[in-house]
Amino acid sequence: MSAVVAFVPERTSWIAVTAVVAAGMVAAMQVGKGLIAGPLLQADLGLDLTALGWLTSVFAIVGVVGGMPAGAMVAAIGDRRMLGVGMGTLVLGIMIGAASPNFTLLILSRIFEGFGFLLVVVAGPAILMRIVASARRDLVFALWSCFMPAGMAIAMLSGSLFASWQTIWWINGLVALLSLLTVIAAVSPSQVRPRASAGGLLADMTATLTSRGPVLLFVLFALYSLMTFTLFSFLPILLVARMNVSLGTAGVLSALITLANVIGNLAAGTMLSRGVGRGRLVIAAATLMGASGLWIFLSQSGDTVTSALCVLFSAIGGLIPATLISTVPMLSPRPALAPMAMGLLMQGSNLGQLVGPVAVGTAIEAYGWTSGAAFIGAGALFCTLLATTLDRVLRTRVEEKA
Repeated sequence: MSAVVAFVPERTSWIAVTAVVAAGMVAAMQVGKGLIAGPLLQADLGLDLTALGWLTSVFAIVGVVGGMPAGAMVAAIGDRRMLGVGMGTLVLGIMIGAASPNFTLLILSRIFEGFGFLLVVVAGPAILMRIVASARRDLVFALWSCFMPAGMAIAMLSGSLFASWQTIWWINGLVALLSLLTVIAAVSPSQVRPRASAGGLLADMTATLTSRGPVLLFVLFALYSLMTFTLFSFLPILLVARMNVSLGTAGVLSALITLANVIGNLAAGTMLSRGVGRGRLVIAAATLMGASGLWIFLSQSGDTVTSALCVLFSAIGGLIPATLISTVPMLSPRPALAPMAMGLLMQGSNLGQLVGPVAVGTAIEAYGWTSGAAFIGAGALFCTLLATTLDRVLRTRVEEKA
């Protein structure tokens, strides 16, 4: 791939930023809708829990396999074009799903949705990198990192308003189509037109995978995702068991707890813009996530304490993705490889999302709820240890650029 000179604008296009962040949230809604529509899908299509699990995990599988290739496509074809392709694929998948009469076609539609989701979450940051002034990058990437919890929470809170899963799908398809049109209208195309070759692509992938910075971010995000989905995958069930509330109430509480993650996302942007060390921020967040997670799984605290700990776990955890996502451009081997490094980061996110629920679910069935503490404790420990090297890697990268 030809070399690309990074261009940093003097002013931030906030209309374009809003359109891109909204596209990310719409993409994340497609993950959340699968969770909230579970009972309706069971009643209509007769799906068991395993089938419902596949409808959600297919996103993670696509992400684990396609993260870096998606980044390569963005770098080779153009960020705006690939965001449009991603949103268009998302719309296509949603519409096919809404008309699906059986599980086979529905799971196929979710593969389309998963691929569209992946393109959106890799192309979005690439666009933000070129339309945001350097002084605003930490803040804007903190806003971007809100897309997942905000989108999932919106889907879970709004999904209960509809009587059929098909209606949920059609409404999401309409929202995705409107988001696509907004992106086309609000986001200007890049002036840089890189050309790709097979040899160049292989060299770029090798450069990314052999660079310490992107690999470190990949592992840190995988550990964060492992901790997060260890709790969130079974949060409604845990709340029902601990607080003796209805599943509907547990769903609302789960959405609100997920939304608390946004607090950490935005707080990270503020702290980073004020010069707080990125490694220190990740260490503090992982430590508090580990402590609160262990307390949740190991203690028999009452309703109020359990709810408060879940909110703390989610809110503090939001510091990590915002920090790691905003660090990608700084640790990419060169500016042109930032989308590929972002794709590798998304592979780490999806790896934790894929492995966590399966491993934790198996352990809980065999050893009970307390076994979940082992995954959170180990994830927090390794995340903390690795994060101690993050600031050193950043300093080394700055010295290499000087």
